Amino acid sequence: MKNSEFHTYFSRVSETLNKLDIKAVENFVEQLLQAREHEHTLFIFGNGGSAATASHVTGDFLKGISYGLDKRFRVMCLSDNISGMTAISNDLGYDEVFVEQLKAFMRKNDMVIGISGSGNSANVVKAMEYASRNGARTVAMCGYKGGKIRELADLVIHAPINDMEIAEDIHVIIFHAVKQVLIKRLKGESYSMGDIYDARVKE
Repeated sequence: MKNSEFHTYFSRVSETLNKLDIKAVENFVEQLLQAREHEHTLFIFGNGGSAATASHVTGDFLKGISYGLDKRFRVMCLSDNISGMTAISNDLGYDEVFVEQLKAFMRKNDMVIGISGSGNSANVVKAMEYASRNGARTVAMCGYKGGKIRELADLVIHAPINDMEIAEDIHVIIFHAVKQVLIKRLKGESYSMGDIYDARVKE
């Protein structure tokens, strides 16, 4: 692969970031803070790379953001329960793997965050539909044209590019930016997880 191909890829990532609706991301932060304040649960999920993002983000909320707080974020990744997912998929069909979990755990005013590069993953769509009908706040994290979840969600965070890898890159970057903003809002401008990591490296 030529260096110019790397440059092209990174340039497309940068161009997509510059097209993001920052107000939507800021709104997302405010809704997350409200969810924490009222002890509502965040449900995060997706397939493939988006499942990995959902799991990663859940870890960030559980430890990185919530660490040291008296009131923490309540968060669950619906892509992480392998026994539950495979049982539901085997007996009921893969389209049901997220919605069945929401039926067990979701309450009114909880936040449901569906991640799908295409926006059309059937199991994500079905879960978002259920959440909307049952009083949850819904967030669509999507790419391409946004797909069906863009039409279903209360809040849309859209990576406007027809490229799955870059859409997934953008989603991770957004979540990491949100993480840092939340840490500063909740722990103060001077707080830095980097200080903790740097100290451990020196030990």
